[in-house]
Amino acid sequence: MTDIAIIHVRFASDGTVAEISERPSPLSPQQWFKELSDAAPTLYQALAGGRGIFRLSRQQLESAREKALAGAAA
Repeated sequence: MTDIAIIHVRFASDGTVAEISERPSPLSPQQWFKELSDAAPTLYQALAGGRGIFRLSRQQLESAREKALAGAAA
C-alpha cells in the first residue's frame, strides 16, 4: 500500500496562495504551489471556499521537495 500525502492549500481573495502544508521553509507558499503544480498537475483537486488539495504519494512529495530545495539553493 502506498502512503498518500494530502497537501492542503488555502487561497487569498486575490487568488494568491495564503497557506500550503508541507512547505519547505526557504519557499514562499506561492513558490511551493508552483513546484507542486509543475510536479503533479493532474493530482490537484479544487475545493469550495478558496481551498484545494494535492494527493501525492510520499515518493512524489519527497521528489518535489528535493527539486524545490535544489532550485532555491541555486
